[in-house]
Amino acid sequence: MHLEYPVLGGNFTGAGDASSRIKNILKKLGIPYDTLQRVAIASYESEMNIVAYATKGKLLADIDPGEVSITATDIGPGIPDIEKALQEGYSTATPFIREMGFGLGMGLSNMKKAADDMIIESTVGEGTTVKMKFRLL
Repeated sequence: MHLEYPVLGGNFTGAGDASSRIKNILKKLGIPYDTLQRVAIASYESEMNIVAYATKGKLLADIDPGEVSITATDIGPGIPDIEKALQEGYSTATPFIREMGFGLGMGLSNMKKAADDMIIESTVGEGTTVKMKFRLL
C-alpha cells in the first residue's frame, strides 16, 4: 500500500495531519503497537521539520508485509551539516519556531532512534529527503 500526503511549509495549524492519517491507517491494519508508536513519532517529527523549515514537501508511507517505509521530502534550505544536525540539542530554528515550542533540536535524533534504518539526503538550497524503514516484528 502506498500513501502520499502533501505538507505545506509554515502551516502550523495543519501540522500533524499527515502523520495522524498514516498512524490511523496503520492502526486499522493491525500493525503492532510498538512499531505503530515508532512510526508515529518519526512521521510526526518529519512532518514538523517540513512545516518549520521548508516551503513545501510530502510525507510518503509504503506498507509491505514485513516493513513500513516513511519518506519525507521537501523543497527547502537543505541541511549543510547532517552529522551536526543529528546531534541532540542542535537546532537552526528561528525565534518564531522556538516561541511555538518547536525547534529544540530533537527531531532528527528522535527519528533516527525510532527507525530501524534512516538515510538523509540533502542539497543546500534545494531540499532534503529522509528515508526511514521500520521492520514489522
